[in-house]
Amino acid sequence: MIDAYEIIGLVAAVLTTTAFVPQVVKAWKSKNTESLSLPMFIIFFVGIILWLLYGIHLNSFAMILANTITAFLALILIILKLKYK
Repeated sequence: MIDAYEIIGLVAAVLTTTAFVPQVVKAWKSKNTESLSLPMFIIFFVGIILWLLYGIHLNSFAMILANTITAFLALILIILKLKYK
């Protein structure tokens, strides 16, 4: 059973992960990543992977779900940044 704190975590996960989606869509559609900082997204990606590992350690569904999706989206932006250099 999911407790109240995990529900709060799921709501936070949905909000923070979906907030990231418009940037991915914009970069994908426009093929313009000039304004994106590659070092920032690499550092961000590594941080998200570490949060994912921490979520796995805690067995937190919210952390695992949010960080898996966010890592995927960040990786897409890194790939687009390298592709449209």
